[in-house]
Amino acid sequence: MESQEILDKIKETFPCPPQDVRAYSPLALAFIGDGVYSLVVRTMVVCQANRANNALHNVTVKYVKAENQAKIVEIIKPLLSEEEADVLRRGRNAKPHTTAKNASISDYHKATGLEALVGYLYLAGRTDRMLELMKIGFDGLD
Repeated sequence: MESQEILDKIKETFPCPPQDVRAYSPLALAFIGDGVYSLVVRTMVVCQANRANNALHNVTVKYVKAENQAKIVEIIKPLLSEEEADVLRRGRNAKPHTTAKNASISDYHKATGLEALVGYLYLAGRTDRMLELMKIGFDGLD
């Protein structure tokens, strides 16, 4: 499956023992999900137009700020399977050791849930589903 190629290549290059993705803590899923989410957003923004760094950052902020991630959660929530909703809920209810700088606690927790879901889908090799949900969420912001 082509959409899983980068994950497979990473695991090949940096061997890691097999792990059931359901065994990861919600904060570990959110940690990897934050990076994957950011990579998808940055790729999308760069592919839209060749812009100055400041302009790239300004467009990217729209998608990565906790307030808008919380809106994305509300947009995609009705579309989630029971399993996906459970991962989102576990991520939202996790107790992060950091606090939101520019977001409400509620939005920050929803954003953490979204990042956990993205991380879960990525590590489970369900990149197509991850991108589908992100696209629906992004389209709902526009």
